[in-house]
Amino acid sequence: MAKKPFASSADLGEKVETLEVLAEGVYALTAEGDPNIGAIEGEDFVVAFEARATPKAARDWLAKLREYTDKPVKYLVLSHYHAVRVLGASAFEAESIIAHEQTRFLINERGQQDWDSEFGRMPRLFREPEGIPGLTHPDIVFNDRLEIPLGGDRGDLVLQYCGRGHTAGDICAWLPKHKILFAGDLVEAEAALYTGDAFHFDWSKGTLDQVKAFGAETLIGGRGATAQGRAAVEAAIEQTRGFLEGMIAKVGEVHRGGGTLKEAFEATHAHLEPKFGRWPIFEHCLPFDVQRLWDEFDGVDWPRIWTAERDQEVWDQLQD
Repeated sequence: MAKKPFASSADLGEKVETLEVLAEGVYALTAEGDPNIGAIEGEDFVVAFEARATPKAARDWLAKLREYTDKPVKYLVLSHYHAVRVLGASAFEAESIIAHEQTRFLINERGQQDWDSEFGRMPRLFREPEGIPGLTHPDIVFNDRLEIPLGGDRGDLVLQYCGRGHTAGDICAWLPKHKILFAGDLVEAEAALYTGDAFHFDWSKGTLDQVKAFGAETLIGGRGATAQGRAAVEAAIEQTRGFLEGMIAKVGEVHRGGGTLKEAFEATHAHLEPKFGRWPIFEHCLPFDVQRLWDEFDGVDWPRIWTAERDQEVWDQLQD
């Protein structure tokens, strides 16, 4: 059998990007399983949600957004620290960059390694990588909740930490007036999960319960289509939970039985593939997901740092 191409290195086809107007002044850009991104208009400014992998990729998004609004970006909100979400920040020329305090810590601890790792895994997302000026560092951080008044009758934008999940510092952006939730990578809608830096047990229980408690009627996850309507929102949340619980069940079973990491990967792949296998980045993510969850069963609470070298070692061990 031919060896599978590393991560998403062979995924070079362009995706169709769709800008959706979710409510007056509320925008989302989805891209057939590529990372989603959004923006919310205030009375005389814009709050951008996520930054993309490079300034060029960010400018491509901003060009689409400028067809609807010419207001300046006052705040750039980063849902978490991963390179494909943050390295395009300079293109926004935002007054301030906002993130959770754990996201700031993770950027300082492992931002360069994550940049190198993700560039190797997903080269297509890094349009004109030479334009990246360096690591992105937030200048406003918070712990639990931060509210941004949007002015006029637009209400507030609530930035909320729901608990450890996809990373230690994921946040959601909630618009109570419209019941619209930007959930970042805490929820995926018909897209596989990347959990290589995750806290599977927290995420699958209390964290997703907190996300569900918003009662959103529209949800933009980290990847996949926008979920419209309460039933679709809850389905996306529960699909995310189901992926995590399936992993926990199968990896835990092999771990408790004294099996190997490779056996855990094979059992998890066989269990999840019928439902999730055709969804974006399933094959890319699963080796890294299983390795992280195996570490958690070993008692490793804080995720080990992924480097380009470690990526390849794990891939070779599990995907041969």
